[in-house]
Amino acid sequence: MRGGDGTHGPHQPGPGTGNSVSDTRVGGSVVQAGEIHHLTVYGQAAAPPAPPALPVPRQLPPTPRRLVGRDDDLAALDRELEEAPDGAADVTVVVTGPAGVGKTALAAQWLRRLAGRFPDGQLYADLRGHAPGGPADPAEALGGFLRAFGIAPVPRSFAEGAALWRSLAAERRIAVLLDNASTAAQVRPLLPGSEHAVVVVTSRRRLTGLGIDGAVFRPVDVLSDDASVQLLAQRVGAERVERELDAATEVVERCGRLPLAVCLAAARIAARPVQPLAATAEALHQESEGLAALDVEGEAVRHALDASFEVLGADTVRLYRLLGLLPFPVFTLDVVCAVGALEAAEADRLLGGLIDVHLLEEMEDGFRFHDLVKLHARARADEVRERSEGRAAVDRVLDWYLATATAAEALLSPSHRTLRRDYAAQQVPNAREFEDESAAVHWLDAETGRLADAVRWAAATGRAATAWQLVDAMWPLFLRLRPARLWIDAHRIGRAAAREAGDHEGLLRMLTSGGTGLRNAGQGEEAAAWFTEALQLARATGRPLAEADALYGLSQTHRPAGRLAEAAECLRLTAELREAGGDPRGTALARLALGDVLLADGRPAEAVPVITDAHRDLVAVPAAYEAARALAFLGQAHAALGAHDQADRCYAEALAEFRSGRARH
Repeated sequence: MRGGDGTHGPHQPGPGTGNSVSDTRVGGSVVQAGEIHHLTVYGQAAAPPAPPALPVPRQLPPTPRRLVGRDDDLAALDRELEEAPDGAADVTVVVTGPAGVGKTALAAQWLRRLAGRFPDGQLYADLRGHAPGGPADPAEALGGFLRAFGIAPVPRSFAEGAALWRSLAAERRIAVLLDNASTAAQVRPLLPGSEHAVVVVTSRRRLTGLGIDGAVFRPVDVLSDDASVQLLAQRVGAERVERELDAATEVVERCGRLPLAVCLAAARIAARPVQPLAATAEALHQESEGLAALDVEGEAVRHALDASFEVLGADTVRLYRLLGLLPFPVFTLDVVCAVGALEAAEADRLLGGLIDVHLLEEMEDGFRFHDLVKLHARARADEVRERSEGRAAVDRVLDWYLATATAAEALLSPSHRTLRRDYAAQQVPNAREFEDESAAVHWLDAETGRLADAVRWAAATGRAATAWQLVDAMWPLFLRLRPARLWIDAHRIGRAAAREAGDHEGLLRMLTSGGTGLRNAGQGEEAAAWFTEALQLARATGRPLAEADALYGLSQTHRPAGRLAEAAECLRLTAELREAGGDPRGTALARLALGDVLLADGRPAEAVPVITDAHRDLVAVPAAYEAARALAFLGQAHAALGAHDQADRCYAEALAEFRSGRARH
């Protein structure tokens, strides 16, 4: 068993003792020479390539080119900015109203019209206040905002991340749309607190608690009779509506003049161009089932959703039901292909059919259901959930994520990729292929939320082996992106799942890699308990390499506690076990960590040969990232000994390697 900190991955320094590399500095226990205007690598000037510039965030969801019946609302929002000098602003507006009334469209349209006032970006976060899976953790949205401005990994402390967010926003002219908020407490830590920022919060609730933060409130009501008919005409054609004006008026009345319901009814009408509008009006009057058992707002939406569903073809109905099984708020084309066992072209065709009848929304990063449509889709999914078709669909999605995450793991952390994978399908699913490490890291970053949901989904549906194996495959995500809370939460699930599955190897891996996450989050006592359990299990089952991993992890809990002698002893034992087990990479990593402990103990002269040996062996493996870390530690040792030229060369080469591998931490 190999991999990671405690499982042969890169060492994670303890709080206050580690090193970090930024564009201009190497921080930690180092000699800081100020700004570096050029780098010298073994006598040659070399300017490491700068990371590519991030685009200005423009994250607002798409909206219709013209909002019908919302001129008064837009004018009211405009008045909130009338007093702002020179384009600056410090406004928080809470837009409230029932589900389906068009709050998001109104807010996004208003902010898009004012794009010139926000040259530094427009940010968006769906807080999922009424989603079936529960509200989003504000830490999720906060991480997205920080990454949009190039901060990765984000701080592991939520309070630290919120403070950094306010610092970033302080001098930027930005707009922020916080969509579908549940409570004021969910919103408050995401407020930028800047005199240059405009924030719009949408919610079905009034969120009066935000009044103490200076928020103003704009309730949004259903459309007027005339505006509702105009919206219907916009979707199905003015001539058609004029010919049957009475029936059109009845349709919008049956829809409660709610924009979502009107759009759904319009989609049904447009799909039947020869059928009179009166037939739709009569159908909406008669339909009383469908969503009757669901807690949604108003029968108008229930009727309209059932009406839209009934015009779908059999293959589209099948896909709609299967999509209702998914736990993800937004899902990608890859996931659609997996859940439906479809080729991309066929999936795209069926998705187009769902989008055409307003049962699905296309986003920049995938597709999603409106909250009310999601409830409808989940109800339809119940028809297949416990059948073989539904169970196979869940298996396909989980298998696809497991296979793709494992492909990224094999590329980014090959020494960690040692444990088995159990796929539900007889044929191993087609995983996404990655051109290089950068592509693999990008996929992990984009899929972090869905991977977390997949782990919970696997555990909740009794797929214990899939749950812990998926957590194991996510190791490079934890290592490179550092989602501290997810690291711990996922391993708690994985540990329980491995125990349920009775898998000793899986349990050992969950204990050691999860212990690393706990230690990195400053939860040293619990981390030590996890590593101690792993040590006892490894010795009881005769696994010396797993014993070495547990000792390695224990060393890292001793170090931040100041128990440097205990840490050094654990690392010496680790190196011996790994060397005896024929693991040169793991041996080198243990020696590298030992050298780091010697540095922390003020013994740089003893550290130099230990780290030099580790660097040599890591180059031979090869393990470029870990070899670069060894160079950074050598730079620290040489600097402590006053050999600044040697330190400069080591730091420069390490920095170039970290940048080329996009290892920002």
